[in-house]
Amino acid sequence: MAAVLTATVSALAPAPAAFADSDAVPTYEVKIDLTTAALDASHTPTSAVRSAFGITGSAKARSYEYLDTGALDLDAEGWDVRLRHKTGSSFEESYKKRFPVADGDIDAALDEANAAGFDSGDTNYDAEVDWGYAKQTLSFTDEKSHSASGYSGTSMPSGSTARTWLVDDIPGKLDDWLYDNWGSDTLKAARVHGPVTSQVWSGAWESSDDASIEVLPVVGADGTGTEYVVELSFKTDDYADAAELHSDAVAVAEAHGWLYHGDILKTQLILDRY
Repeated sequence: MAAVLTATVSALAPAPAAFADSDAVPTYEVKIDLTTAALDASHTPTSAVRSAFGITGSAKARSYEYLDTGALDLDAEGWDVRLRHKTGSSFEESYKKRFPVADGDIDAALDEANAAGFDSGDTNYDAEVDWGYAKQTLSFTDEKSHSASGYSGTSMPSGSTARTWLVDDIPGKLDDWLYDNWGSDTLKAARVHGPVTSQVWSGAWESSDDASIEVLPVVGADGTGTEYVVELSFKTDDYADAAELHSDAVAVAEAHGWLYHGDILKTQLILDRY
């Protein structure tokens, strides 16, 4: 009888809970905006700025654009879809999901991402924390490429061609985000926001061997004229290094009168103004 009872209880017991993979381990990109005081009359970083932050390379151009609907339906769900073209390279297709980091609690953002299916087991997406002047954002990016055969310099395809490429290569997480085929349906209704073309200077500073300054000209908020966004950035794999880079870059920029006291979100700027 005892054996029968044990078997019955065992059969009725709930199955062990299925556990997701552990949280993803992000890399870090420190992004500090500078004022136009960091530029000379030709909108190039001054020699003092380049010397202060270890920028030694010559300028390289890159053009990019985002695809979203007029109502920014992808952006509303925390998704960015970008097509970028660097001189001499294939086109880069980026599908990025953003998670806000509240009060510096990166672990909480990683837990939220894990619950949404972005964990250490998903090798299609690279996790990164963008660390701005006052704001942090966790993102997961699936990068794909498309041949640039027939395109010179940083030229971009037509809007319809760009849309076709990005729909054809859409990753499953985005496609089925709200319901089956939501992502591809939304992209099919999207338009191009951009393109914009920036100049990027590279170098190495402190613990980062991937330092850069990007100067991005954008149309003014009223639709006329040109404004210049100047972004200083450093990439590193280590949180402690990122924290030190952030603190030191802010201090140096502040001391020289170059620091912009805020966060300029380039993606949002382009989505809103183009």
